[in-house]
Amino acid sequence: MTNFNDRERAEEAKFALDEDTAFRVAARRNRLLGEWAAGLMGLTAEETDAYRKAVVQADFEEAGDEDVIRKVLGDLIAAGQEVDEATVRAMLDEKAVEARRQLMSES
Repeated sequence: MTNFNDRERAEEAKFALDEDTAFRVAARRNRLLGEWAAGLMGLTAEETDAYRKAVVQADFEEAGDEDVIRKVLGDLIAAGQEVDEATVRAMLDEKAVEARRQLMSES
């Protein structure tokens, strides 16, 4: 019975670690996407910092990535940038890889 309990606790710990890692990767990815979009919009350093935080906050509106994509795409279009949803989605995927790479190199 002890082996079963140990295995169960190990699985729970792994699940918690995986969830934490996924959350950290998504938050870092969103910050990187915000930085990319801020660069396209020509924001100052202070505005870029605030915008990165706003993109991270946007991810808490609903499950999935649609809220982040909608925010960034809408802001880029409002700023006069000719960018489409496919470009934002591609950049989101690229930034996810970069975020994971950064987090893995830190640990």
